[in-house]
Amino acid sequence: MKIITSIALATITLSASNLIDTAKQAGLKPIPSSTTELMKLIDNPKNHITDAKVELGKKLYFDPRLSKSGLISCNTCHNLGEGGDDGVSAAIGHKWTANPHHLNSPTVYNAVFFDAQFWDGRDPDLEAQAQGPMQASPEMSATPEHVEAVVTSMPEYVSEFQNAYGKDVKITFKKVTDTIGLFERTLVTPSVYDDYLNGNDKAMTSAQKDGLKTFIDKGCASCHNGIALGQSMNAMNITATYKYQNVGDFKGDANGMVKVPTLRNITQTAPYFHNGQIWSLKEAIVEMGRIQLGAQITDKEASSIEEFLKALDGRKTDIVVPQLPASTDKTPKPSMN
Repeated sequence: MKIITSIALATITLSASNLIDTAKQAGLKPIPSSTTELMKLIDNPKNHITDAKVELGKKLYFDPRLSKSGLISCNTCHNLGEGGDDGVSAAIGHKWTANPHHLNSPTVYNAVFFDAQFWDGRDPDLEAQAQGPMQASPEMSATPEHVEAVVTSMPEYVSEFQNAYGKDVKITFKKVTDTIGLFERTLVTPSVYDDYLNGNDKAMTSAQKDGLKTFIDKGCASCHNGIALGQSMNAMNITATYKYQNVGDFKGDANGMVKVPTLRNITQTAPYFHNGQIWSLKEAIVEMGRIQLGAQITDKEASSIEEFLKALDGRKTDIVVPQLPASTDKTPKPSMN
C-alpha cells in the first residue's frame, strides 16, 4: 500500500513539474518571488526607485489639480481601488468627453512589464506615457506650464521634491511625470499563479491547473505570454474580424499592430477589448479564439480557461489615499473651458 501511494505521489509531482515546464516553454514567466530580482525588472536605472520618490509620485497620481478642470487625476481613469482602470467602455475626460477613438482605459497594474505603453505602443515606458493623458484635450487637458505652476505653488510639494531629488532639483513637467511613472512601476500584483510557477504546487487549484493547460493547448499563450501575459505588440483580426471592430476608429499602429493587454487581474477589468465592447470574460475568450486563433472554443474550454484566469487575481498593496498639500493663492484656478 505504501509503495502504491509513493508511486501515485511521484506521478502527481511529475505531472505538476511537467505543467510548469510546459508553461515556461510556452513563454509564461512568473513575477519573481525575490524582492531583489523583482527590483531588477521594475527599477528605472535613470531614476532609481526610492521610498521618497514613490510617496511623492503617489500624491501626484491622486492629485486632480494637475488637470485643467481640477477634477481629473490619474486615478480617475486608472482607479487603484478597482482594477487599475475605470470600468467603462471608453475613457471619460475633460468636460465629460469620451475618448474620440472610443478607446478603453488599460489597467495600470503590472503595466511596468509591458514592452510599450498605449494601445498603439507609441511610448516606451510609464514615465513617457504619463505625459500623454495630462496634455490630451479629451483627458486631463492640461499644459506643461499648468502642471509646473500647480506643483511649484505649494511649499509642501516643493519640499518633497527637494527631499526626493536634492535641494537643487528643478521641478519641471517631465520631473513630475517621471515621478508619477516611478510610482506606477511599483504597482505589481503577484498571485497564486506566480506562486505556482515559482514552485508551490499547491498554490493553484486543480481546476486552475486544468485551465492553464487548456490556455496553452488552445494557443492563447502565443500572444498572452511573458510576465504580464500580454505585453508586446501583435496583429489583430488574424483569422476573422472582431465583431465590434466598427466601434471607434482605432486600427492599431502604422503597421496595424495592437498592444496585447495583460491578463493579470482580468476578472476585475471588464469591459474587454480595445473599445470595451464585451463585458463577459467567457465571451471575450471565445471571441479571441475566433479572431486570433481560428479556433472554436467550446463552452467547456472557455469555462476552463476562465477558471485559470481567476488565478491571476493578484495581491495588491494596500494603497492609502494620500493627504494632498493645500492650495495657495498662487495655485492655478480650475477651468472648464
